[in-house]
Amino acid sequence: MPQPWQIICPCIGRIGQARQTASSRSTRREPRQQVARRIVCWITRPLYNATVPKATTRSDTTERKRDVEVDLARSMSGALQTSLLSKFFVFVAMLVLVVSKVSGQGPDLPRLETNQAYVEEVRRPTALAITDPRAVFDFVFAALPERVMVFPTENYFYFSFLHDGVRFAGNIRIEPQESGGQIVHFTYYEDTSEWREDTPEQHVILDGSRGVGVEKLDSFHYRISYNGKRVLFALNDLSHVKPPVDAIAPGERFIGPIFDESGVRFFLLFNPELKVFHYILDETDTVGDQFFSPQATDRILIGKRTGFAFYRDHHHNRKIMIGAHEANMRVNNYFDGPFDQLPDNFIEGEALREAILQVQPNLKGRIDRFGSDPGGELRFTIDPYLPYRQVEDLHPIDRCARSRIRAPSYYACFSRQLEGLPPAVHAIRQPHLKTGIHQKSRKAE
Repeated sequence: MPQPWQIICPCIGRIGQARQTASSRSTRREPRQQVARRIVCWITRPLYNATVPKATTRSDTTERKRDVEVDLARSMSGALQTSLLSKFFVFVAMLVLVVSKVSGQGPDLPRLETNQAYVEEVRRPTALAITDPRAVFDFVFAALPERVMVFPTENYFYFSFLHDGVRFAGNIRIEPQESGGQIVHFTYYEDTSEWREDTPEQHVILDGSRGVGVEKLDSFHYRISYNGKRVLFALNDLSHVKPPVDAIAPGERFIGPIFDESGVRFFLLFNPELKVFHYILDETDTVGDQFFSPQATDRILIGKRTGFAFYRDHHHNRKIMIGAHEANMRVNNYFDGPFDQLPDNFIEGEALREAILQVQPNLKGRIDRFGSDPGGELRFTIDPYLPYRQVEDLHPIDRCARSRIRAPSYYACFSRQLEGLPPAVHAIRQPHLKTGIHQKSRKAE
């Protein structure tokens, strides 16, 4: 039966042994919890030793320690009668709680969302001059913390709120310029849905004329000042993110890394021989989704959360995006796919413009190196994936890939260039809006 002091602190009495074996463990890292226990034992050992009278011989010491252990057992079986022992247990309990927090016990629990909170927010009376962009920006900026993280790679900081029972969405976007400068946009609108795709929107440029100061600290940090408040916008630095060797097929060009507003990362590749773009799933980082396969084929994988559809390449260890759900693409929500999150901060030189011009040569002289028109109001759309309504809509892609496994045109199967599928329309989109851009975009002539 273990002694009371062994229950409280298992390594008391083994400290001498620990010293003897310390040299043998000097090159090995101990688990954090074991280190934490040692700290607790070293701190609490004097409290234990304080209860043991000094002895003149080893036998006396053993006998007296045994007596003390019996006394401690009797004390703990009662109601902790002595104040010293009571304080000791309180001290140990508090210390164990602190150590458990510091040492870490794995990932956090999920965050609970309730219908009650949603209903209360929908029904809560609010006052906001919703048609006045200045008033709305006042509200949004005042609600921001001192530092925000901008995850999407086209530098959109998205937000949403409920007002008078209607959900509004919008973004603050820091747009890089070919000259090296930047423009800051503020956009908001009534959120869209399948039953209401066109909604009124407001878009303004944030600059000194509106009392907004923008300071570029470095390539990935901007400080925006307004009404005496300053907010640091930290852009997503993916400078060192590169695709694995087996994620690029021979002849393909890596354009840049993408962080989509869905929370999923991609690699944007271009195949100059077939003149097609591919979005490759970045699995070197947390994917943030789980996948299932339809019964017809295990080559197709569909995200349970995002609805993104991927195809497992027959030749390389990678997943090529082949579809996004049509409903998400129609309303341009977070799950419409990565077409509107190009790797603006990571495009090297003319790589993107040259790729676009190979696909659509008549845009020469009409787009900058980001694929935008000179005024920045319109931008070339890269969406080779299919807007599918049902999982069966993706099956022709699988049949094409299986029939062309050894053919040079194998990768054309993943670019909407299939008979019977909607053609890949290379359109010009409005980059500052997150709503209706597929319907409102005009086809490049």
